[in-house]
Amino acid sequence: MPFRTHSEEKFIRAGLILSSEGRGWTNLHAELRSHSSGILPAYTATATEVAILLSGSAKVTREAGDVLQQTFAHPGAIWLCPAGLREEFVEVDGNIEECLHLYIPSQSFMALGHEFAVDLNGTSHLRYEAGFDDGLIKQIARTVVTELKNETSSGAMLIDGLTVGLAAFLLAQHGETAQRQLRSSAVGALDRGRLARVIDYIHAHPEETITLEKLASVACLSQFHFSRAFKQATGKTPHQYLSERRLELSKSLLVKGQESLSDIALICNFSSQANFNRAFLRAMGITPGQFRAAAGRSQGRVIRDHLQG
Repeated sequence: MPFRTHSEEKFIRAGLILSSEGRGWTNLHAELRSHSSGILPAYTATATEVAILLSGSAKVTREAGDVLQQTFAHPGAIWLCPAGLREEFVEVDGNIEECLHLYIPSQSFMALGHEFAVDLNGTSHLRYEAGFDDGLIKQIARTVVTELKNETSSGAMLIDGLTVGLAAFLLAQHGETAQRQLRSSAVGALDRGRLARVIDYIHAHPEETITLEKLASVACLSQFHFSRAFKQATGKTPHQYLSERRLELSKSLLVKGQESLSDIALICNFSSQANFNRAFLRAMGITPGQFRAAAGRSQGRVIRDHLQG
């Protein structure tokens, strides 16, 4: 993946805490890093990078072209570096305990440009900005960090949706052109035929890593329009619907008692039983094992009542 090469070559002095590598995220690569004082080498961005400082503070100085930026950064500070831009250097003076780095490929922006009939020429229309504050980007960052730390069964779908929204937001709020077109776009609810095809696909492929791109193609819509049309039709985002479907599937399998917990974790698209246990506990308040035991006791009472009756 080019994102990983980008980060490894640029952040040769930074510590890697968590990475989305191997998570199946198709449109975004995320890394949680620490940074100590030092100077990073010159590098040309291969993907648009959004960095959000989560904890720590530092003076950050960077230069690209004839633009020199200096930020006295505290938690919440955000930096944006468009793909294709060469940064001559980045200097960190201080201690950044946690900084989330998000890498978005150029094709994500180009797809939006095609969607709204605007020639974006990659991401060259994004501005090179440093030290700004943005509530939506920080909210997205918190969600990404939560997914990095606690994997969910439909995390790839969640990140796909966030990435599409983030790309559109960056173009609208931090871009040089196309702002009116991106802001004013509207879409209706998904019609019954398309909705039925999407839901049938979700139910028929419980063990697959289902991406937003795949569901959008089933509906014959762009990812941007599909996400909003699906929510208008169902009242839920594609990620919420998929999460609920997989939770119900896991509960059904636990009640039947024919599959092991590790097998159920795989069927419901978790990378490990431990991640399945944590996600189930967050959703239900009890572990899968406790749920299965409670279901067994309940079934036992039903059988006894039937025999006694």
